[in-house]
Amino acid sequence: MELVGAHEIRIMLGGISKQRVYVITSHRNFPEPVADLMQGKVWLKADVQAWIKQHRPELAAD
Repeated sequence: MELVGAHEIRIMLGGISKQRVYVITSHRNFPEPVADLMQGKVWLKADVQAWIKQHRPELAAD
């Protein structure tokens, strides 16, 4: 099971700002985090990759 946090998501989305990743991950269509740790939320990498493929296909890793 691979997990990603906000920093990894920023990279996956092309180096967006911390503020922008917060807005995106707070949106109702973004996958739910699997945990909310003291250092922040974490998501399943596969869920984030699926979201990117659907909503930002130009950034999807093949």
